[in-house]
Amino acid sequence: MTEPRPTMEKAPLLGMPLPDPEPTSGCPRCRYWARERTDARRADDGARVSDCNVHIRRHPH
Repeated sequence: MTEPRPTMEKAPLLGMPLPDPEPTSGCPRCRYWARERTDARRADDGARVSDCNVHIRRHPH
């Protein structure tokens, strides 16, 4: 009896990351998330940078 061969799925194809969104001028929430993003980048916390970008993109104006 032959042993089953282990298989792996192909790696997913990921596109280039989106550029950082610009905070809307005069919006205190966008400014807050932009400051948080700067602090996260200094702390080398890429997940937090991404979260801040999502907040800025999704904030209704």
